[in-house]
Amino acid sequence: MNIHEFQAKQLFRDYKIPVPESSVVTSAEQAFTAVHALPSDSWAVKAQVHAGGRGKVGGVKIANTTAAVVDSVNQMLGQQLITQQTTAAGLPINSILIEQTTAIKREFYLSLIIDRHAEKLCFIASIAGGMDIEAVAAATPEKIISLFIHPAAGLQAYQCRQIAFAFDLQGEQLKALHQLMAGMMQLFLDKDASQIEINPLVETETGELLALDAKINFDDNACALHKDILALRDTRQEDEKENTAKQFDLNYITLEGNIGCMVNGAGLAMATMDLVKLKGGTPANFLDVGGGTTIEKVTEAFKLIVSDKNVKAVLVNIFGGIVRCDVIAQGSFRCISANKNRLTRDCSFRRHSC
Repeated sequence: MNIHEFQAKQLFRDYKIPVPESSVVTSAEQAFTAVHALPSDSWAVKAQVHAGGRGKVGGVKIANTTAAVVDSVNQMLGQQLITQQTTAAGLPINSILIEQTTAIKREFYLSLIIDRHAEKLCFIASIAGGMDIEAVAAATPEKIISLFIHPAAGLQAYQCRQIAFAFDLQGEQLKALHQLMAGMMQLFLDKDASQIEINPLVETETGELLALDAKINFDDNACALHKDILALRDTRQEDEKENTAKQFDLNYITLEGNIGCMVNGAGLAMATMDLVKLKGGTPANFLDVGGGTTIEKVTEAFKLIVSDKNVKAVLVNIFGGIVRCDVIAQGSFRCISANKNRLTRDCSFRRHSC
């Protein structure tokens, strides 16, 4: 589960991770009030969407006057922001973060993730902050530091010093970085996060460390344990079909092809999409109906697939040893019968209960 930058920064404050003073607004009137509550020479006006790359497409602007802030807010609110991380439709801008600007001396990158291969938490740090970390890793891998945290030992002071020395931090900055990393670690564990990213983490002209941007992802499977985190969910930023799928306990992900896929089992579903691609097609979705599915769930799954206007054909690939083929057939034909003008039928079932 993703959350907005302003929500992530509030969690940062709770865990003593320093962030700039800011205010989130949903109207020009609120923006006018927010500017006067945030005395500064200039302000960053930041569209709140669940995607990176905002600054490259006008989703982050610097304004030097109250009028410029209000004008930027008016221009952004209600628009769809399209970045390299969104679909062609983009994401709606329903709220905007207004933030005091900071005099920046240097920019760093710092994140905390789960390394499943090492079976440990991993801090990733770089002196090349404010940039696409994947591009940095590809072009200058020597600028990337990976620091593994043993789950039994936890974060150690010497590990914080390793990153501090790489960042060329001095004196009180060492303590500040230790506190910041400890806060990230505690937040990660307390809230069952899957990623915490600060890009950029900046050193100000006065020597302070500030998280200028904030991104937190949470483990979907653990959200039920954290009602406070679940309350931060913004379904307007999520795919409508994917939200519907969750209501029926279906694993569905929207893609951009024209061949719908309905499969049971995640592994078989991915193999099916690979096969479609290998034969020159493009999958329109990932859909795993699961092993304990019902006629009703299959019907809803088929409805999800055909609700995508780009879908020209539907490939159903079911392993009959896991789920009854007659369940798949009845559920599929319920939907097909209701969409006779849109769908043609050409099906073959083999295996159990055909």
